[in-house]
Amino acid sequence: MKYHIVALGCQMNQSDSERIRSVLERVGYERTDVEEEADLLGVVACSVRQKAIDKVYSRIHKWSEWKKSRSVMTFASGCILPADREKLMDRFDLLFTINELPQLPDMLRDYGLVTPGSLRAAEIDSGRDDADREYWKIDPAYSSRFDAFVPIQNGCDKFCTFCAVPYTRGREVSRPSDEILAEVRRLVDSGYRSITLLGQNVNSYGLDRQSSGATERSFADLLDAIGSIGTETDRRFWTYFTSPHPRDMTDTVIDTIARHRVLAKQLHLPIQSGDDKVLIRMNRNYRVSQYRRVVDKIRSTIPEATLFTDIIVGFSGETSEQFEQTRAAMREFAYNMAYIAMYSPRPGAASARWEDDVPQDQKRWRLHELGQEMMATSHAYNRALVGREVTVLVERPDRKEGYLSAKTEGRLIVRFASEDESLVGRFVTVRIDSATALSMEGSFVGVEPDTLSATSDLARRDHAAFRCALDAMVGAAVGG
Repeated sequence: MKYHIVALGCQMNQSDSERIRSVLERVGYERTDVEEEADLLGVVACSVRQKAIDKVYSRIHKWSEWKKSRSVMTFASGCILPADREKLMDRFDLLFTINELPQLPDMLRDYGLVTPGSLRAAEIDSGRDDADREYWKIDPAYSSRFDAFVPIQNGCDKFCTFCAVPYTRGREVSRPSDEILAEVRRLVDSGYRSITLLGQNVNSYGLDRQSSGATERSFADLLDAIGSIGTETDRRFWTYFTSPHPRDMTDTVIDTIARHRVLAKQLHLPIQSGDDKVLIRMNRNYRVSQYRRVVDKIRSTIPEATLFTDIIVGFSGETSEQFEQTRAAMREFAYNMAYIAMYSPRPGAASARWEDDVPQDQKRWRLHELGQEMMATSHAYNRALVGREVTVLVERPDRKEGYLSAKTEGRLIVRFASEDESLVGRFVTVRIDSATALSMEGSFVGVEPDTLSATSDLARRDHAAFRCALDAMVGAAVGG
């Protein structure tokens, strides 16, 4: 029996799909990348964007047609709003929340299919006690042998007016830090080179457990403990996290990142809007001046860090003047990457009750304009790297024949000429020869050691001087 899963939306959904894979493989299913071969078809859905939900309907329509000619079972899980859940209930054979994943073997058996998978599910489930039926205790079937997602938190307490996550995943719940550190340690010992901590607001990690009287690490303490794993093992790896909330980003977190070499010098800090009145209407609970203070701290403490962000254009009530404030923020903060989205109301979110009063053509224009601003600043940054040697982690063969695709510690894309696929999953040195706004091309210099003690950390050499030169280039690029 074979299964196929389609993961839509954010990295958290991708991580959830890895745990679903683990459960299915334990009960006897075999993974296939070919939908047409699968006996069990599933989608990890996302209600946060209408386009993602549209993709769910497209998939289930196709799969339902297949049912007319052969035996196929379908399921859906993930971030699904109550309104979407009600519409999808009759379309899928199984529909479950990700917290119900430990009960999936029961569901397969109770559905009544007499298959090796469902029979094996009954055998496994019979010996399981309640303590083991927790989602986070499921060991994931990682999609990569060198790059892993580690969930540290689920849900959200921020209730941004545009966002559906509190209604799809519930309130914030922090995973016990001992479990997180044990998973990270296993990954490091297994040779993983890139680890991403996942949560809706990772830097509020632990606050829910502390407020209930439990003893738990803060997010800074968690990062410090992961940094210590690098020191203790002498293993070289990069640790990322997404997404933090600007309101909860403390100086201690930034200082901790600066202190440990295994904590990657890349931050994804969503601004959403550069106008204070829009931020108030979004219920973001910070102002641009507070966001600026965080960025200033990052630039002064970790000058080599790259900065990514999220922005919404055309939010309910956003005026042309308020949009220009966001454009000004784009220029000021000189992001390496910005994920820009046109606002669309989501049922359940507070803003769904408000008029969606910015015309679509105006939203598209604003999206294009901010995209151009991002391209200018990212191109300036990438050009500043030309002639330098940088450390990259090789990810896969590139679409350009005869090349490999890699990323820097700052998650910038670099391709270089090589057909040696044994380099995939390795740290190598590349000299940057040319740059565009979204990627760079370079020449292979050599393979780097996998231990911290044997590496020179080329990327951090003279980074303060580099930041000064970069700021001048970016200023010229955006006309400032």
